[in-house]
Amino acid sequence: MTNRPISRYPVPDVMDLPEDLRTRMLGVQEKIGFIPNVFLTLAHRPAEARAFFDYHDALMEKDGGITKAEREMIVVATSAANDCLYCVVAHGAILRIRAKNPLLADQVAVNPRKADITPRQAAMLDFALKVSLAAATLDDADFDALRAHGLTDEDAWDIGAIAAFFALSNRMANLTSMRPNEEFYLMGRQPR
Repeated sequence: MTNRPISRYPVPDVMDLPEDLRTRMLGVQEKIGFIPNVFLTLAHRPAEARAFFDYHDALMEKDGGITKAEREMIVVATSAANDCLYCVVAHGAILRIRAKNPLLADQVAVNPRKADITPRQAAMLDFALKVSLAAATLDDADFDALRAHGLTDEDAWDIGAIAAFFALSNRMANLTSMRPNEEFYLMGRQPR
């Protein structure tokens, strides 16, 4: 346990936040037992926090050709490539829970090519990593590789949007020195 601050920027008291943000945070706290530090850190700028969380939810909570666990897999792989401790730890916990696999998040974070994933998931992560690290080099062959695994152009959009959004998130987490909640480290480690 540490007493280091969760952000290098001031963290507002939840009760001093605008009602919509306060309600959102307290709802998350009620559901999982704590408020993730990303909420508290980004609340430093309420209008930006609203936009961030709305876009997050639009990308990560929807149904489509990519499962919610696979969406988290994309976050973990790209966040590891971007050296984002907060997102690897927090979304690694969510991946462990959604995939019902206590090993997968660590594998994907360290080396997605060695992870116990399907060829389809490997193609998704290759595409996401290219969007995250070398988007200017994307070409038709990258989309064809996804199509060869039954993924559509709409799925490609989702993969790319998640990688791009979390590139923003990774950079903000590093800018603010956002610390992961200690609760995240243990979540989903024991199989149910």
